[in-house]
Amino acid sequence: MLIKSGKARFIRAAFVIAAGGTGTRMNAGVPKQFLEIAGKSILLRTVESITWLESVTQIVVVLPPEHIARAEAVLNSPSLRIRPECVAGGPNRQASVKNGCARVHLNVDVILVHDAVRPLCPREVMERTLKAAWKKGAAVPGLQATETIKRVSRNGRVLITPPREELYAIQTPQAFKAGLLREALDRAEAEGFLGTDESSVVRWAGHPVTVVPGSPDNIKITRPLDIEIARLLFSRRSEEKPGVNQSGIRIGQGIDYHRLVEGRRLILGGVEIPFEKGLEGHSDADALLHAVCDALLGAAGLGDIGRHFPDTYPAYRGRDSLYFLGEVGKKIGAAGWAVVNIDATILLQRPKIAPYADKMRLNIAETLGIDIRDVSVKATTTEEMNAEGRGEGASVQAVALLTRIVYADSAVRAAPQMGVDTSHITGEPMNHP
Repeated sequence: MLIKSGKARFIRAAFVIAAGGTGTRMNAGVPKQFLEIAGKSILLRTVESITWLESVTQIVVVLPPEHIARAEAVLNSPSLRIRPECVAGGPNRQASVKNGCARVHLNVDVILVHDAVRPLCPREVMERTLKAAWKKGAAVPGLQATETIKRVSRNGRVLITPPREELYAIQTPQAFKAGLLREALDRAEAEGFLGTDESSVVRWAGHPVTVVPGSPDNIKITRPLDIEIARLLFSRRSEEKPGVNQSGIRIGQGIDYHRLVEGRRLILGGVEIPFEKGLEGHSDADALLHAVCDALLGAAGLGDIGRHFPDTYPAYRGRDSLYFLGEVGKKIGAAGWAVVNIDATILLQRPKIAPYADKMRLNIAETLGIDIRDVSVKATTTEEMNAEGRGEGASVQAVALLTRIVYADSAVRAAPQMGVDTSHITGEPMNHP
């Protein structure tokens, strides 16, 4: 996430997942976070729902010591960009969250505390809460009461009817500036205060808490009926647009040109092709991979290859462009996108590309972690009508189709382990490597 305050600022966020529930109301014999919905445990689905937020750099799952091994096995999944760390909790939720916060890296700006049994929290709720916490210190998502709420005595008599517009059902994740939450938890422990949730501790410590709109889908799975509701919600998401969420699909185009010069190797798609000339450039000048990178970055709204890997950077001199492609794969994954397919056309009079095309496809597919059948590489001449036709250079045009990563079973496409980068909006020169 980027907050503008004079210049771009990347916000580092960490999630502390409270997974200490025993599931006694479920009568299932196992903690509710390990129950399955459509073939995946609730815990894994909850972590999947947060792992593609680009601001998240760390996930800590807090649970009873006897359940750590089971949680680690459940979370050992290729669907996760970030491998969560499982730590032992304390005698109550507040102590457990404090243990989790103690494992959060000191360079983290915002800590979000989330229930392990909320697998359906929409991405926009998380982002909204995170942004509000960064601006105001503490924020929680909530739903305004739609029914009349009354305070009732133990013997069943109505005591008061609070104004409905002042009543909200508070959800998670609850987000706080890291130092603020740590200070509040330390002080509460020292003074013996026990809150009902993290926001009550922070408010007790004297800090205001902002409420942002939550979501009716963000249910907390507590009773057997909640399992059925969650299954229906996951089914609805999958049926609406299999493989695509509300943000839909994205198409990107990439075009790259390089001169053919003597004394250089001719490398296209990571394959060295025997020829008397090669492509001129700062890196290995692999025009095919550069065009593919631009198509992917463009589809994801992340700028172009020159902004991420400028040719003014000495470390990129002579660099194998498969490295650039791998890094671009991580960037689009971190932004929440998965590759559907890539189609590229090389414009080159000679040499012939057909004998090497399948190896090029394989290199692209393996680097991005996709199926080779989702990659097309073609070549054509220009009948000696332009610079490519005269043998002065080569150009490549590429198109990429991306789909937003979602969390219903049929909608998740495997992606490589992803990092986070925001250099695409910093105004660096748009020079191709």
